[in-house]
Amino acid sequence: MTQFQTYLVGGAVRDRLLGLPVQDRDWVVVGASPADLLAAGYQPVGKDFPVFLHPRTHEEVALARTERKTAAGYHGFAFHAAPDVTLEQDLARRDLTINAMAEDEHGQVIDPYGGQRDLADRVLRHVSPAFAEDPVRILRLARFAARFADFRVAPETVALMREMVAAGEVDALVAERVWQELSRGLMERRPSRMFEVLRDAGALQKLLPEVEALFGVPQPEAHHPEIDTGIHLLMVLDQCARLGAPLTVRYACLCHDLGKGTTRPEEWPRHIAHEVRSEKLARGVSARWKVPSDCRELAELVAREHTHVHQSGTFSAEARLRLLERCDAWRRPERFAELLLACECDARGRLGLEDRDYPQRERLLADLRATLTVDLAATSAAAIARGATGPAIGAAVRQARLQALRSFTDAA
Repeated sequence: MTQFQTYLVGGAVRDRLLGLPVQDRDWVVVGASPADLLAAGYQPVGKDFPVFLHPRTHEEVALARTERKTAAGYHGFAFHAAPDVTLEQDLARRDLTINAMAEDEHGQVIDPYGGQRDLADRVLRHVSPAFAEDPVRILRLARFAARFADFRVAPETVALMREMVAAGEVDALVAERVWQELSRGLMERRPSRMFEVLRDAGALQKLLPEVEALFGVPQPEAHHPEIDTGIHLLMVLDQCARLGAPLTVRYACLCHDLGKGTTRPEEWPRHIAHEVRSEKLARGVSARWKVPSDCRELAELVAREHTHVHQSGTFSAEARLRLLERCDAWRRPERFAELLLACECDARGRLGLEDRDYPQRERLLADLRATLTVDLAATSAAAIARGATGPAIGAAVRQARLQALRSFTDAA
């Protein structure tokens, strides 16, 4: 049987060197053929290229391979996996130097492309010109920038990404891969960095022109000391991370102000009815990138209602009840809570106001709890006993909820 060597590669090596918890471990085998691994008890699982499950650990192990670009986009690749492919050749096909390191069985780091240097210097740098062959790498790099927020992108890598965008490589991306990377980047510790990097590379205009359009658009300084709508959006996204918001909320915040990018300049800095435009634009973004329904629905709700939530402290009981009704709060209480969290992130995503209280969130949750005390069955039965039918029964339930809300307001 051929003797082969196994190396730990990629993110596991990077994270260990950074002193971070190692989540996933990727392995590469050098000096073996598929037949060699089958003979050693490995189980094949790869479809596009030879990947196997280790017979004892059941971790995935890939044969060392090289790649060759054969067509536009990220589908057009030919792979070569054989015993003569070296570890250095396999590492050369990876995206960033910090992801192109390996570790042998003795813990010795193999670093042919300067990954340890770039870790120390806090730099995201492409390994080779082959980076330009896969447009997904622009999104991946932007995601890493959101994770490692104190890292800068090497100027030559920014220049290469701009060339890729100009060559139309980003246009070949498919919705599933874009959403996969965007959603992961939104969940990193500083999501704003992802969009800053995409914008610097010229890719944001291609992928999310609705977001690109927000930069340079002013808002009233009294409410938005940061003024620029694009900067406000980035601050809101970072508040999402700060408050531990789920993906649904982070995506909703990404879309909440899109309508401001379509306000006519002569109307600046006001943005009358931007909520309606934001809802429509959010729907379009979700359709383009095949966003999951829970994210899509919350994004449209937040776009439409966030201003009303902000203003709810001045609302009458009747107006607050209508807000609960529009939000389908009784049937979807969890989504209503996410709406309020998104609104808090929006309120705090403003220069100098990052730590201010947002009482609207707890007040509206309390309103919902108050209306949930209404016994729907008893209220409906009493209405029927009075001869009510159809819509009249619903009106009785609504009146009971309004009375509960008024009683709660008076007591408070």
